[in-house]
Amino acid sequence: MTKPTRREFLENSLFAAAAAAMVGGNASRAARADEAAEADKQSTSPSERLRVAVVGVRGRGTEHVGKFTGRKDTEVVAICDVDGYFAYKNGLLAVENATGKRPAIYQDIRKLLEDKSIDVISIATPNHWHALAAIWAIQAGKDVYVEKPVSHNVSEGRRIVDAARNHKKICQTGTQSRSSVGTRELMQFIHSGGIGDVKLARGLCYKSRPSIGPKLDYFRPLVGSRLDYAVPESVNYDLWCGPAPVKPVTRRQFHYDWHWQWDYGNGDLGNQGIHQMDLARWGLQVSDLGQGVLSYGGRVGYEDSGETANTQVSIHDYGDKTLVFEVRGLPTEGYKGAHVGVVFHGSQGYAVMGSYEGGAVFDGDGNLVKKFDQGGDHFANFVKAVRSRDINDLHADIEQGHLSSALCHLANVSYRLGEMVPAGEVQKRLESGTCKDECVETFDRVKQHFVANKINPDSVRLQFGAALTIDGKAETFTGAGSDKANPMLTREYRKGFEVPASKDLV
Repeated sequence: MTKPTRREFLENSLFAAAAAAMVGGNASRAARADEAAEADKQSTSPSERLRVAVVGVRGRGTEHVGKFTGRKDTEVVAICDVDGYFAYKNGLLAVENATGKRPAIYQDIRKLLEDKSIDVISIATPNHWHALAAIWAIQAGKDVYVEKPVSHNVSEGRRIVDAARNHKKICQTGTQSRSSVGTRELMQFIHSGGIGDVKLARGLCYKSRPSIGPKLDYFRPLVGSRLDYAVPESVNYDLWCGPAPVKPVTRRQFHYDWHWQWDYGNGDLGNQGIHQMDLARWGLQVSDLGQGVLSYGGRVGYEDSGETANTQVSIHDYGDKTLVFEVRGLPTEGYKGAHVGVVFHGSQGYAVMGSYEGGAVFDGDGNLVKKFDQGGDHFANFVKAVRSRDINDLHADIEQGHLSSALCHLANVSYRLGEMVPAGEVQKRLESGTCKDECVETFDRVKQHFVANKINPDSVRLQFGAALTIDGKAETFTGAGSDKANPMLTREYRKGFEVPASKDLV
């Protein structure tokens, strides 16, 4: 990798110092103060307590359980998970230890939704279940908190919005950065002209992702036989697959590594990256899906059972504004001091947002101007809106979640419709593109990233995606390539697990 300039070194050092201060001091104190103040407002009356069911408790769902059992005005009365082991370990035992009460346990969400006494469904399933679980819950008369990305494809997200609006239900998206006081204040600073005119936002998801292991059927012991990884005995695999096709398991780690397989996940764009995509879109003040998208990348550095890109660049065209998103799954240095975050480039400076809370502003010379470092409570915001029945109280209403998730999906559509070309050809195509400067500069850093990982860029072949035009308001592709791209806005669903069409959500 090339040696950083003195200015780049100062920028990285300044932001690293600001980030350290936020994480180590003020942010945690502010978050504790916010939580204490919120706790004082909570009603202790049993008649006002919201009855909550958490669906999916293998990973992120444990946070849902903790947040809702930690409040005076909510009660976790049910746990639903297709893996009975985690339903018991991370669900039932966690609730019982926190409250002294045992929640009901379900494997099938349809059985759970028959309980009319439940007020809220909190969803932390794999991505391919998010939309169907949310819509079924809304149709059953529940308010919903659904994790990011809210959908597995573009169309699903709009269908959740339609369901929530038609049934007048509160639906919060799990992009918790939107409830960070520091983040909200920094956004206000940017929107009020604090760094001048902002035409470019750069989202970063630099998270090291090692190989998830080979497809087991690469090593078939007998000709014509197939040996696959075993589904854990505690899992109801038919329910786990739900809307997705039932296929043999080809990943070593059954849980989590589904993120890197197209039938269930969306790569790191839809895993970690959705948080930063949401912030980038919010900062640019864009309210639809833009005019075009182009994405390129590949699974570089190893061959395994993963299908999604571990190195990916996505370029979203908003006319006079551009959103560039970078995913790097191999070890890498940060950009302007950030590994997971967003950089807003303004005419009078730039702002760097961290992973989840706040960020810092720099002038054109890289000098620290101001930092924003207060935390917040996203679940408290959701509960507030459930009680007020006003979607305007939500910091992350489902429509915002849909739009940001959709940008991730659009990028993946472009990528999947691409063709494999040498890295040099990628360079040529970007140099002749419409966003030449930032696109070429980004690819130069991608090549440096390869060199730093002892990969010769000249030996790399990448998938160069289709350059697709978009009707951002209609949420469809137009023009060349749309005949192949538009069917990818949705998917084929298994019988009994169909995500309802918008026309059926009245």
